[in-house]
Amino acid sequence: MDRAVDARCPASPVGGGSQRHRHSCWARHELPRGFTLLEVLVALAIVGVALAAGLRAAGSLTGNAERLAAVSAAQWCADNALAGLRLTGQLPGIGDADFACEQLGRSYQGQLRTRATPNPNFRRIDAVVVDDDGQVLLSVSTVQGAR
Repeated sequence: MDRAVDARCPASPVGGGSQRHRHSCWARHELPRGFTLLEVLVALAIVGVALAAGLRAAGSLTGNAERLAAVSAAQWCADNALAGLRLTGQLPGIGDADFACEQLGRSYQGQLRTRATPNPNFRRIDAVVVDDDGQVLLSVSTVQGAR
């Protein structure tokens, strides 16, 4: 057997020496197991950034869902107001008229704006629905003719 010297443990020849001496020598020179503090901190920073982005996306989705519900309810209010005008069977007068509507447990305010068209047998009607802050949620336009 060759009596070469182990590079990691020069005091003990390969294949020689006591079992206890070789074991303690190898244990001293093994590479450390696990992660360094820097590696753990970098991983935590990456996870933190990913979680923050996920929370922001979830918040955005929640805001979009609330906006969609408000716009859908405003659409129903506008459609109801325009349908009410159609059901009268008369050509509406030119001018503005306010209306109120309750949908999904919320109150909405709106305005029907009736304007003349080049053809006197038709009117352009804009239904504008606003939220509590006065911001326009929806504007629907239609043309209604005389029967």
